[in-house]
Amino acid sequence: MLQFAAPWLLLLLPAPWLARRLLPAYRPARPAAFVPFMDRLQRVTGTEGYRGSPAASRMRVQWILLALIWLALVVALARPQWLDDPVVREEPMRDLLIALDLSGSMETPDFTDERGELTDRLKAAKQVLDRFLEQRDGDRAGLVFFGTAAFVQAPFTADIDVVRELLDEAQVRMLGPRTAMGDAIGMAIRLFERSEVDERVMIVLTDGNDTASMVPPVRAAEIADDNDITIHTVAMGDPEAAGEQALDEKTLREVARKTGGEFFRADDRAELESIYETLDGLNPRKVQTQSYRPEIELYYWPLAIAVLLSIALFGFNELRITFRSRREGAA
Repeated sequence: MLQFAAPWLLLLLPAPWLARRLLPAYRPARPAAFVPFMDRLQRVTGTEGYRGSPAASRMRVQWILLALIWLALVVALARPQWLDDPVVREEPMRDLLIALDLSGSMETPDFTDERGELTDRLKAAKQVLDRFLEQRDGDRAGLVFFGTAAFVQAPFTADIDVVRELLDEAQVRMLGPRTAMGDAIGMAIRLFERSEVDERVMIVLTDGNDTASMVPPVRAAEIADDNDITIHTVAMGDPEAAGEQALDEKTLREVARKTGGEFFRADDRAELESIYETLDGLNPRKVQTQSYRPEIELYYWPLAIAVLLSIALFGFNELRITFRSRREGAA
């Protein structure tokens, strides 16, 4: 669609005509001779006089060129623009961070894969998380791995495909055999400090208890709550395990409660899938839609036309003067 950025400037179009009509004609203060053969003189010289003026006027072609030049200049000043088709942009309104346990116990083969075959906990978790992330188009997602230490695998990004690829690189014990969930929450808090959205959600998936953190998970959860971060905790694995592999449900429940999140237990793949379906319902896709129409400036076209017409007018006058000079020389 065509529009003008400054359409009021089009009111200048009749300005030359109004000036010619309303302003008095220019009369040079010099002697003039009145002759009875003025019409013949005009035909010989190729000029025609102003009404009531002894001065010679321009030819009709010159007036047409001048009018077109003025029209092109005024249109250029009004800045014609072409409005392209609307472009819709969706901006995430939520940052979602997934913290995944990579401790040694995650290689326990007590879950099933997509084909129903026995597999380890980490592979099952990666498959379920991959499908969960696939449905998060429109969110910004991040990824933190933790074992003996915590590591940011993917900072917040709207490119969900990149997060899914980085999730697939997770390996058991790549960060040590122990569990540092509190440190993972602390690292998440630092990531969320750079977040500009109001809704901040973290999902922690682990199969053990915290055995390596410098900051206790509950204390880290309190700090997260002060930063408006909601933490959902997912416990997977054998609740009867003992030692470092014991599942600390009490701490996981307390972490979720402190931040206004939910605690879930998954003893098998089906329960794990249902948990992430529940989380998807608790945190549906949420985006802010912005729409704008690209504006393509077109003022240079009438400006170029004005320049070309000016050159044509100049050339026309030069040819007219040259022709007249040759005719007078021949006479």
